[in-house]
Amino acid sequence: MLLMPGSDIKVFLAPGVTDMRKSINGLSLIVQEAFGLNPLSGHLFVFCNRQKNIVKVLYWDRNGFCLWHKRLEKDRFQWPESSANVVSLTHRELMWLIDGMEIIQPKAHKKLSYKMVG
Repeated sequence: MLLMPGSDIKVFLAPGVTDMRKSINGLSLIVQEAFGLNPLSGHLFVFCNRQKNIVKVLYWDRNGFCLWHKRLEKDRFQWPESSANVVSLTHRELMWLIDGMEIIQPKAHKKLSYKMVG
């Protein structure tokens, strides 16, 4: 999974449970039909199982689909629950999630934006 700082690649997460028996075709159908998004966009689409120990990330890379898979041998992912079909994440929040943290880190430094005056 290639995440570059400043990249225009977006991250979309499926809250709740996804059947991990699904592979590329099944997950791309979820992206298209349930999320209403284009699985060929190059964006990252993230899914988790009921036990919260497996994460799959689906994305299109130039000429084919890639499926990144991580299974924890111990511990669980801090997977968010939401009434929304899809949740948009930052790259930073995805890395927190993969590292076992919650996607909301209240003590994390906030992004600052400034406008040039001139």
